[in-house]
Amino acid sequence: MLIDQKKRRGKNPVTVLSKGLEEDLRRQGYRPGTIWKQRKLLNDLTGWLQAQQLALDDLSMAQVDRFMADRRAAGVRKLKTRKALSPILDHLRGLGLVPVAEAPVVDGPVAEALDRYQQFLTAERGLVPVTTLRYFDCLRPFLDRRLSANGLDLGSLTPADVTSFVVEFCPRLNGGVAKLTITALRSFLGFLHVQGVTERSLISAVPTVLRRRLAGLPKGLEPDQVRRLLAACDAGTVVGSRDLAILTLLVRLGLRRDEVAKLGLDDIDWRAGTIRVRGKGNCHERLPLPPDVGRRLAEYLRHARPADALGRTVFVRHFAPHHAVGAARVSGIVADAARRAGLGRVHAHRLRHTAATELLRAGASLPEIGQILRHRRTETTAIYAKVDRDTLRLIARPWPEGVL
Repeated sequence: MLIDQKKRRGKNPVTVLSKGLEEDLRRQGYRPGTIWKQRKLLNDLTGWLQAQQLALDDLSMAQVDRFMADRRAAGVRKLKTRKALSPILDHLRGLGLVPVAEAPVVDGPVAEALDRYQQFLTAERGLVPVTTLRYFDCLRPFLDRRLSANGLDLGSLTPADVTSFVVEFCPRLNGGVAKLTITALRSFLGFLHVQGVTERSLISAVPTVLRRRLAGLPKGLEPDQVRRLLAACDAGTVVGSRDLAILTLLVRLGLRRDEVAKLGLDDIDWRAGTIRVRGKGNCHERLPLPPDVGRRLAEYLRHARPADALGRTVFVRHFAPHHAVGAARVSGIVADAARRAGLGRVHAHRLRHTAATELLRAGASLPEIGQILRHRRTETTAIYAKVDRDTLRLIARPWPEGVL
């Protein structure tokens, strides 16, 4: 007689609390196996609280860390981090049974200054969080120099202080990081002047990073490579349908990765055949929706997007909870498809270059390409003139014969 070697799962105690958790997680689209594990974790948590003579309303993040530390000390191999407890904490907070998550403590004068600067960038400049974080990374070395036992001294900044920092620090960096450091420093100095921290603007004291404009060559994919990239997605699966729609948007319309991530259901006007793109600086612009892009979007929305998806974004995670995909995941989708297609390493922004070069091959002018890519300056679009070989041939002078 064959013996089933699969371990039977024990039954979790059925309580009002665990039953409510089960219904909440099922509504969010969690799988039965995950729900069972979360209910068991909830039972472990309530048992631990009782042993510690604590109530649910005593469950601060410090107590959560203690609970997880005890689990790890007991040899538990899974569900032993804060992240594992997140679905339970979200459910309990929704019921008002545990305290809300404590706001992260701002540590030190540098962090306080960056926190105020972040509020300014978000409210006044409309920058997205990922950009502000990149600015912070560039600014910390500058702020650390102004830190002393008496605190952060920014009010006595002089042009010489600013210039000496750039001259000494930026040569160690590669060109892209050095340029971003200059941009972030100018922005921060402007913020200090607006806030009245410095008496005059010190932006002019920031030296310019030497770089040759239009020196690079935009590297788009060739048509055959684009076909291989799209073919690497299995449109017959839920994940493949989503990824194919994302790649088609990137290739055909040249959207940025965060613009794809932020695309909402209400941004698509099916009757007018347009989509609204939420671009840089919180600017919203409408673009025509090509038929092939619309078809891929419709197929994903009709057959693959989870019915219990959270929020109104078009693209959501495959695994529960089905909230919006992030910009980093969009890049990951491009990289994964390129690897399957044998194209090597391909970034999402390279598909933006691909869209521009395809428009150029189709006869679009540089102003038209700049309008579709939503460039703020014509100089940004001018780089694509270097890949317009047909037009370049018209202005190329013949090579002198007999010249060695």
